[in-house]
Amino acid sequence: MMDQRPNSVAQAKAAGRSDLLLVADMVDHDSRVLDLGCGDGALLRLLADTRNVDARGLEISQRGVNDCVAKGLSVIQGDADTDLADYPDDAFDYVILSQTIQATRHPRLVLEQMLRIGRRAIVSFPNFGHWKVRLEIGVHGRMPVSGNLPFSWYETPNIHFCTIRDFLTLVTEMDAKVERAIVLDRSGTPMRTGASSWMWNLLGEQAVIMLRR
Repeated sequence: MMDQRPNSVAQAKAAGRSDLLLVADMVDHDSRVLDLGCGDGALLRLLADTRNVDARGLEISQRGVNDCVAKGLSVIQGDADTDLADYPDDAFDYVILSQTIQATRHPRLVLEQMLRIGRRAIVSFPNFGHWKVRLEIGVHGRMPVSGNLPFSWYETPNIHFCTIRDFLTLVTEMDAKVERAIVLDRSGTPMRTGASSWMWNLLGEQAVIMLRR
């Protein structure tokens, strides 16, 4: 059987999804993983190929579910806002929400459920505090459209934009712990780990953060 590892890694790189590679690197081998809003299954395939995980997915769109099932992935249709209550405590080692938290109706509740059913939660999201976003709003008076925020205001699925500082404040309010945090600049390169949060908030285009209770 042909080794699928180079394919899934190459596909993530080709799609400009360096955040997926960082998420995969945070996950231990042979662990139990639930990916929320898993889309076409790119992250699940990457985790299965490179980390040998027991990978499960929850996806709201029927098309996404069909794409995942066609790839041999274990995915069911469901809504992270309403369906996580059906999972028992500590059902997974990791629960992942990749580039999706801004599209949820109740982000705090989703995070709380993730930390209940998973020993760790990994969240990646676009940073609405990036300087180009501020410039677009402050100077041009328009909602930004970019690679990480690709939709116009009238068709975007994103309803709860947040900055890195917003997210970290919520984590503190929830009494959760940041176990690892990586912030990517516009080129997809991780910023210096010791940088201050305001620098991350100004220059970081997206963040990948692992939480525990």
